[in-house]
Parts: sequence; C-alpha cells; structure tokens
Amino acid sequence: MHANADRHSPTATVPMAAVDAEGTVTLWSPAARHLLGHAPGEVIGRPAAGLLAAPLPGPALRALTRSAPWSGVLTARHRDGSAVRVTVRAHPCPEGDGRVQWVLLGAAPEEASAGGPHAGPDAVLADAARKDAALKEWAYLQSPVATAVYDRDLRLTGANGEMLRLSGRPEEAMLGLRLTEIFPGSPFDEFGRLMAEVLRTGETLRTDTFFRAPGQSRERAWATFFTPLKDDGGRVQGVSIAAIDRTEPHRARERLAMVNDAGARIGTTLDVGRTAEELADVTAGGFADLVTVDLLDAVLHSGDPAGTAPGGGQPDGVVLRRTAARPGRDGLPAGPQGAFSYAPHSPPAEALASGRASLHRADAAAIGAWADGTGGTVPPDAPPLSDASAFTEAPPLSGAQALTDAPALSGVPAPSDTPALTNTPAHAAMHSVLVVPLRARGTTLGVALFVRHPGTEPFDADDLLLAEEIAARAGVCVDNARRYAAERSVALTLQRSLLPGRLPEQAAVEVTSRYLPAGAQAGVGGDWFDVIPLSGARVALVVGDVVGHGLQASAVMGRLRAAVRTLADLDLPPDELLTHLDDLVVQLAQDEAAEGVPGAVRETGATCLYVVYDPVSRSCVLARAGHPAPVLVTPGGTARFLDIPGGPPLGLGGLPFESAELQLPEGSLLALYTDGLVEGHDHDIGAGLDRLRAALSGPAAPLEQTCDAVLDALLPSRPERPTDDIALLLARTRALDASQVRSWDLPAERSTVADARKFASEQLAAWGLEELGFTTELVVSELVTNAVRHAYAPIRLRLIRERSSLICEVSDASSTSPRMRRARVTDEGGRGLLLVAQLTERWGTRFTSDGKTIWAEQPLAAAG
Repeated sequence: MHANADRHSPTATVPMAAVDAEGTVTLWSPAARHLLGHAPGEVIGRPAAGLLAAPLPGPALRALTRSAPWSGVLTARHRDGSAVRVTVRAHPCPEGDGRVQWVLLGAAPEEASAGGPHAGPDAVLADAARKDAALKEWAYLQSPVATAVYDRDLRLTGANGEMLRLSGRPEEAMLGLRLTEIFPGSPFDEFGRLMAEVLRTGETLRTDTFFRAPGQSRERAWATFFTPLKDDGGRVQGVSIAAIDRTEPHRARERLAMVNDAGARIGTTLDVGRTAEELADVTAGGFADLVTVDLLDAVLHSGDPAGTAPGGGQPDGVVLRRTAARPGRDGLPAGPQGAFSYAPHSPPAEALASGRASLHRADAAAIGAWADGTGGTVPPDAPPLSDASAFTEAPPLSGAQALTDAPALSGVPAPSDTPALTNTPAHAAMHSVLVVPLRARGTTLGVALFVRHPGTEPFDADDLLLAEEIAARAGVCVDNARRYAAERSVALTLQRSLLPGRLPEQAAVEVTSRYLPAGAQAGVGGDWFDVIPLSGARVALVVGDVVGHGLQASAVMGRLRAAVRTLADLDLPPDELLTHLDDLVVQLAQDEAAEGVPGAVRETGATCLYVVYDPVSRSCVLARAGHPAPVLVTPGGTARFLDIPGGPPLGLGGLPFESAELQLPEGSLLALYTDGLVEGHDHDIGAGLDRLRAALSGPAAPLEQTCDAVLDALLPSRPERPTDDIALLLARTRALDASQVRSWDLPAERSTVADARKFASEQLAAWGLEELGFTTELVVSELVTNAVRHAYAPIRLRLIRERSSLICEVSDASSTSPRMRRARVTDEGGRGLLLVAQLTERWGTRFTSDGKTIWAEQPLAAAG
C-alpha cells in the first residue's frame, strides 16, 4: 500500500541512506525522514532489514551477492506502521578493506514516475528505462521456461520461479553454489561438464534427457539449453540454463515407435501362442510393468470362438488360458497356468462381452479377484468396479470417454490360481490397469491386461488408444494364426490319410519310411511316397513332391498318388508311366484353369521318382521327372548317387522321359527322398547331398536306425519342425534264389498243355505245396491253352514261390491281351479266364518288349 501524498516531496530521486556490509544503516538523509517519518537517531546503527515491510525480491538478493547495482521497487515500513512503496537504486561502494558499502537513492513511486509538466527530458528517459528494466525482470521471473543464471565461476546467481519450482529448494539455499554442489549425481554431473564447455567455447549447447527433476515426483523428458552470457565486448561472463518440458512430444514419438515396433515384431510366425508372447514382449517394460494375454480356449485349439455375444464379444464364464505374461519390472507374478474364467461383471469379463477397452485403478486384491470364478466378495458400500453401461450402451471407448476410475476393493482375497498381483512392493496401493480385448473380423479372441504399479505414472487416455491400436494388430495376427492352424490341421489330416499308413511286407525289398510335415510357418506341402506290389514278385518304389503348400498341394498329391497306383497296375515301364502321369498333370492344370481354380498345377509343378525292382533278376529300372537322384549304398557300405537321366518336372508336357537299368547285388540299399531333406536356409543343396551320402555310408544297420541317423545328420537343430515337407523311403533289396523260381520253354503244340500240367505238379510236390496242385494245374492248363491257340512261340511257363504267394506266369510273343467274357450256354469255351479269376487271388497281364505275360497269384495260406 502507499503512504499519504503529504509524505512525498516534489523533488527528484535523491540520496536517502547508506548501508554497510553487515546491513546496518550508516546514513539517513532528510529525504528519507520525509518519506518514511523516521528520525536519523531512530534508524542509524540499526539493521536496514527492520525498515522493510516485505522481504527483498530475488533480483535484489542476486545483486547483493554479485556486488552489482540494482534498481527496483521495495516495500518499506513507515513510522506510523503503514507500508510505503519506494523506488530504490542501490549502488555498491567498495572500501579499502574489500568490503562493500551500499548507497541507496530513492523516492516514492508516484514522485519518481511523475511526468508532469515540470518533469525534464532526463526524468522521462529515466522513467522509461525503469519501466523497461521492470518488464525484463518480470519476463525473466515469470517465464514458464525454467531458467537459471551462473557466473564465470559457474556459481548460481539467480533462478526464475519455474526453475525454483522444479528444483524444490528456495533460492537463498542455492545462491553461490555450483550445480553439482546443489544436485550431485546424474544427470547434473553431465550438465556441469556442458556448462564448462559453453564457458570455454562461447557456443550454445543442447541436450535431451529423461529424468526426474528434484522438485517433481515423475520422470519427464527435458530439452536443456546451455547459453553463454556475453558482455558488450563479446566476452563470456556467465552461463544460463533453460529447461523446456518435452514430455508430451517425447511420449508421442515413443508411442509411434511402439506402434511401428509392434507392426514389425507381432505376427512374425503363424503360431497363436507365439503371437501372444510377441504382444507381451513388445509392451512389457517400456509401456507396462505387467502384461498378460489371455486367449479363449477355442482359439488355442484352432476352433472358432464359441458363444459370441450380440456385440460380437463373449458372454460371462468363457474359458480362457493365460497364453503369455511378461513382468516388465519388480518381478510381478504371471498368474494362472491352466484354464480359468473371469468373474462376471469384472472389467475383463465386460471387455470380452462388449469388445471395448477401458482404463481402471484398482488394488492388487481387486485385480486378482477379477479372475476368481466366484467373483469374490465386494463390500456393500463400494461402488461397482466398472460401469457396465460403458460397455454395452456407450459408443466405442476413446479418449476421455474411455476412462473409468474405479475405487480399490478392500478385503478381497486373491485366489491362488489367478492373475493376482500379490507380493508386490505396494500390495494395497492403487494400480493403473488397461483392459483391452483382442478382436479381429468382428470376433473377440481374448483379452490383454496392462498394469502399472503405484511407483509408475498412471495410464492416461492416450495410453489407452495406444494399447487399443497394438491390440488390434495383435488380434488380426492371432486370428490369422488361428485360421492358418485350422487349415493346416485339415491339410495335414488329408495328407496323412492319403499317405500309406503301413508299408506292405514285400518279398523283393525290406522298407521303412519317414514323413515330416513342414513347420507352421511353411505349411503342409505335397510330398508323398508309396510302395506298390507288382506282378512277378516285383515292387515299385515311388517318391513325389508337389510344389506348394496347403490344401491345394495336398489334394493334388492325392490325385497323383492314385494315378501312379493305377498306372502301376498296368505294369507300364517307368519312363512310360511318367509320360502318362505328365499328361494327367497337364490335363488337371487345363481343367483347373478353365474353372478358374487358383493355384493351378501348371503354376506349381510336381516331381516324381519311379523305381521298379525285380528280385528274380535283381534288375532295377528307374526314371525320374525333375526329382533328386536316389542314393545307392552297396552291401559293402559305399554310397553314391545314381547317374540317371533327370527328365523334366511333371506338367510341362511334350518332353520325353528316359529309363535307366542296373543290376543290384542282394542287400543293396536304395534311398529315395524329397528335396526338403537336403535343402535348408543355412546350407545349399550341395552341402545337404554331401551330408546325406555321409550319413548313409558305412556298414549295414537296421533300417529304422538308419532313418534316424539320416534325420539327425540332415536336421540336427529341430527335426520336428522342418522348413519344408520331408519324405524319406529306404529299401534294402532281397533276391529270390534258384530254388524259388522254376521256368520251362514250351512248344506251341496242343500236346504241350499236358506237359505243362505235369511240370507244375512235380514242382509243387518238390516245394511241398501239393494242396495247391488242383488249382495250379487248372490255371496252367487254361493259360497255356490260350497261348497255344491265340499267341505265338516262344511260350514259357514260370512258377515263383515267394513268402506269401505262389505265382504262375505264361509268356508268349503276342501283344494281344486276353479278356474275360460272358460265355453263352451253348458256347464250348470262353470260361477259362473266368475260372482263373475265381480260383486265384489276383491275375493280370503285363506287356514286355517281345510280347506279354499272363500271371495269376495264389496265397500260400490256402495250402494250409
């Protein structure tokens, strides 16, 4: 407040008083007595502070510390007790002993600023200067940018109000101290180094730091500027520090970076569980102290989420499983390991039912009670944990509309098998929780909980939006993985149903096999293998590969395998069989292209290796269509790749295939395989072939053991999850000795029929198979009679006794195939082949380069 006007004289600013270094008044002028009413005897020798009605302002204190001039307005105490505002100019007067005495010039503000008609130009200029100085002082003191000034010794000379607020200390406690003396430790040690560098170089520096200011409770992002203070000559006289709060832009960049990181790291595999873990990995630590991801049990089993609510969500009581949990800090527990259900009307249950996210505050016991199937016990006076209307009637939650600040539940025990946040540093304190459903294509798949403990800054509306964005991406990835797993399961079931469940026992070879479907990322392919019994105790070995993956590849594989079996029944040579198979693949591609079927065979192609082995002659005939060459291991243990013509892949059409024939010693091992066995992301096919040959080399071992050794050598890291389908077929050859095969050359005469029956009867007696004599003589008689009547010489009869059957063959030089026909009652013949078909297990015709062979098989079990 101001003194009465009669206390003020119309004089200009004049010397009023002098104060020594101890703050004692040593001079009191008449002008001072006129202004404040105190007589000199009442003031001189007493502390000057007793004349003030308010403490000295900060700029005055800083000027006293620096022994620098100062001007401004003070509030003094009049002798009558009233407050008088006085404009003061303080000038330091150094004394000989190094001490400073102050001379004060002053006047009442009304007088000092009176610009009446008697004021001269100097007074007007002085008044303007005072006003400018006051504005600058106010701008400094009241600036929202935290600012502090340090002298050449890097000692604090002053700080504005915002800097004092951030510092959490009064200015008087810090004046004259260095920054590292005021606040030791990080990041202030680095700030001190930067200040020294600015003082030395005269260049402004900036640093961006994330730390907790001493006067604040939360960490924030700061952009700090260190600016040199230069005099008129450009000499650095001090350093100013200006700190700007950049927390919001910093958080915006962090959120954007997290969204980008989530897009890159979530969904890297087509595995549901791994996708949930990736969501937890991305958000734990930097975003939340605890992240849990709970998926519906049906989702984890590749089924459709059952029981969707009208809003596309899930009703109460659905079964979930804790699929991922990541304690980001303080080792928060992960929660249940088995199936569980969230309590009805709890925020997670509401999120599942409505498909909308929400933000809450609750204590650890309340959060634990959410997963209690009984729902726990809520005090009767406690408000509801969440506002159900916000989930069922309100628009989708976003921004401030998404916030529900529920009170903590007290006295609710956390179940032992729930995601309770027990054993935390502040069990009863309030946690900040985001409850976000995982949705995709209108279906809720699960729910994610993001928890921050009381020592961390609570979630806000922007955090909720960020969590929703990341959860939306994760939901799509989870749904993609679920759909893929369902399709892969169907494809795998189809493929396994098309592959042979058990390889038949063969007299020609001992066989074993392995089939490994590709891992989830690659998808089920179209690899197949087969062992097909042929006439004359021979056997066909087949391995094929349809390029591509999924149901389409499995379906094509099934059609090709059926076609190979059909063509094999015709006893076609390997090269001719591949030619017919190639025509079939071309026709399939044309049909699918005409029907607009995606993924036509022509675009994917197929490869095949077809091998026929005869245990009587020990000859092996091979042909391949773009397939890797088989490995032959001799009985001595030497392994080599067979040099047979490669041939084009199936589906190109019009290109020839070639066969190769070789003799195999008894006990030779043939290895047929698909390229998934020898190709890998960590090596080329050449290295894989070398490993395969090395694994097969060496002394003979049981085939099962050899199969395992090959897989261990080619897939040492994870043989159960290869990057491509793998089919491996091993066959060790056998041979039928002379005692098991007997043949006769017959003349093309009618009398030879009786001789043929005699030869057959005698041989059956030698083999101890007299019980089969009647049937065998009838078959031999019919087949030889047809050869004599309708074919050409030479005619040959051959009997083969293998493990399980007796084979009768009649060969001739004719290429005409006999056929069964329905004989009329009056016909004298035409019933022979009908009798053969009825009396034998199977019969057929195979064509050779010089004619044909009619054959029939009888099971040896009939002899007993």
